[in-house]
Amino acid sequence: MPIPPAPLADDEEREVAAFLADPATYPDGIGRVGVIETHVARVFLAGESAYKVKKRVRLPFLDFSTLEARHHAVARELEINQPHAPGIYLGLVPIVREESGCLALGGEGKIVDWAVHMRRFSQDALLVRLAEKAPFPDTLARALAAMVARYHHTSPVASVADGAGVIGPVVRQLADAFAAAQSLVGAEIVQGFSDRLAQAFGHVTPLLNARGRAGCVRRCHGDLHLGNIVLINGEPVPFDALEFSERLGTIDVLYDLAFLLMDLDYRGDRHAANVVLNAYATAEPVGGEIEGLACLPLFLACRAGVRAAVAIERSAQTEGAAREEQRTTVVRHAELALSYLEPPPPALIAVGGLSGTGKSTLAAELAALIGPAPGALHVRSDVERKRLFGVPETQRLERQHYRVGVAERVYSILYDKGRQALAARRAVIVDAVFAKPEERSAIEAVAREAGCAFVGLWLTAPEELLIERVEHRHGDASDADRRVVREQLRYDLGDVTWAQVDASGTPLQGLSEAEEALRKARIIL
Repeated sequence: MPIPPAPLADDEEREVAAFLADPATYPDGIGRVGVIETHVARVFLAGESAYKVKKRVRLPFLDFSTLEARHHAVARELEINQPHAPGIYLGLVPIVREESGCLALGGEGKIVDWAVHMRRFSQDALLVRLAEKAPFPDTLARALAAMVARYHHTSPVASVADGAGVIGPVVRQLADAFAAAQSLVGAEIVQGFSDRLAQAFGHVTPLLNARGRAGCVRRCHGDLHLGNIVLINGEPVPFDALEFSERLGTIDVLYDLAFLLMDLDYRGDRHAANVVLNAYATAEPVGGEIEGLACLPLFLACRAGVRAAVAIERSAQTEGAAREEQRTTVVRHAELALSYLEPPPPALIAVGGLSGTGKSTLAAELAALIGPAPGALHVRSDVERKRLFGVPETQRLERQHYRVGVAERVYSILYDKGRQALAARRAVIVDAVFAKPEERSAIEAVAREAGCAFVGLWLTAPEELLIERVEHRHGDASDADRRVVREQLRYDLGDVTWAQVDASGTPLQGLSEAEEALRKARIIL
């Protein structure tokens, strides 16, 4: 919902706003100047440029009422954002009063305000706009994960090691905000949210502190939702990182990621959220990603709760249809937050079958349907093998990388990651050939040791189809070819007791069969 224009604080702010909104301020031919309002800033769209100035506001969480404070804020905004979006953030420009008394953009004179000079981009390229049109393709979701992983990998580690102390104030403030809005969301949701949020926070407090000591609390983006990411030349670019509070921007990296995941989930694209989560976990930008998934229900609930709290505040400032729209937003986010705090129990699903049966395709589709939002961790033998040898996923390995000893190491990694995910109360799908009975027994034992449900899915398809599929693969982590398939067809598989899935049809048909097997096991309800 657009932010209504805020009252201008003083005559000088009114003069600056009128100056920046005047096409005559800029080179000839730019036409009309557009204006975008946020709660704390105004952005003036002039030709190929944009100029962002801070509003002269004083709020509980920031104070932009002085020139010095606004200068510090725009300088910090440039410092934080330019490394990640150099094509957008161009520099700072003073707004000066010349000897004549007129305002000018840059040049000599008394500085009355500061603007961040940005390169303008199409509002239609914002991911929030793209999400309104269609679900994100997997390529975009993986690019998003890579972008966030790079961001976090290079973000400064916080000196504070108190991970629980970072998120604790958010938990308390959300409980207070919901209690004050009982008439909007209902007493049952308020009580359920507050109680479960406190329980979730208490449960993961030791882990939060351990993550703080391990360097997982960093100076992050802080406001990483779909409205603050734009697609430029086909690549997602983050902008408008939270600059006005080091405290609010210094958070656990998974809490930073959780805003993006929650935003996708709220908009009905849980599959994309799951792809982002899995690609991010595979990248391992800071370490401890799988163990940290135990914090994700709390982090997602807090992100949804914050969105609800913002809508609560806006509803108090509106009336009529606008107020009802905000109330709907409050309720939807409150219900989503509560759902995150009531996660289903974890489960382990193993997807096996010879090369070309479509194990990874099926596992990726199932992942978003299983376990706590936004779905299961997907662990794939082909990817883990490439990571073991430190090569990109799509780089082919030689035959020696597929010897028995190497295969045993790869399967050991799969078992370990499965245990870590289940210990974090996260559902997990492990995708590998599982040709040997002892490999199937070992993955079943992982679930048994964790005391969770297990389903094994065994995919089958005719030889000709398997060969056709592997021969037509491009840009995939699997190195299997015609020779590998024929070797596998000579394996003695032993007694395969897992649920059989006919993978000779379309991916949708295979998915339907797999879902039915999971329904019988009450993993999908």
